[in-house]
Amino acid sequence: MSNLLDLVVKGGPVMIPIVGFSVATVACALERAWFWFQLLSQEDRIVHDVLEAARYNLDDARTIAEQAQHLPIGRFLLAPLKLKQPTPETFRLAMEAAGDREFVQMRKGDKLLETTVAVSPLLGLLGTVTGLIATFGNLNIGGGGTTEQASRAAAGIGEALITTAAGMIVAILALLVFRLLVTLQARQMDYFSDVGTELELIYRQVWYEPALVESDGHITPEPATRS
Repeated sequence: MSNLLDLVVKGGPVMIPIVGFSVATVACALERAWFWFQLLSQEDRIVHDVLEAARYNLDDARTIAEQAQHLPIGRFLLAPLKLKQPTPETFRLAMEAAGDREFVQMRKGDKLLETTVAVSPLLGLLGTVTGLIATFGNLNIGGGGTTEQASRAAAGIGEALITTAAGMIVAILALLVFRLLVTLQARQMDYFSDVGTELELIYRQVWYEPALVESDGHITPEPATRS
């Protein structure tokens, strides 16, 4: 721990924002890891229970989805189930709107990681440049520098490069976390689409029977009422 603190001190003032980005990246990674762990470890069971219940009783399916509202998949499935005798188009529209809201939440932290990936290497280069400027400013080149001065200059250059290494490490870490989150988000969008399609098919086949009703010369569909 003391060695790490020494490196931060040697890196100069530019190390402060780099350390800040590193802390933010780790915090974001931990928060997103907990979010995805909860979702991925429970959503298959919730989806199975809701779809099975939906084949026999929509009220039971709605109850199961309500109990899972703390997860995106629960809120996604609940959105159409809480409607009163919707048409298939309204049923699908409710799911799509709920899915869009949940996908926004799943992308939480992406902007921070993108900013870290872009800014951290630049901060590292800035620290290196300012360190080199200070190092060369202390050299007495015209007067013939001594061995001691050369040693101090070499040490100063080494310290200046610390910020470059730190900035690159933080950027690489943020990029890895970001790419993992993007992959999980893409897979989750496909999963939501498949689950939503299956729920909509169940509703169309089991619970919605369009009856042809003559009304003022127009033929209109009517949702079936089942217990």
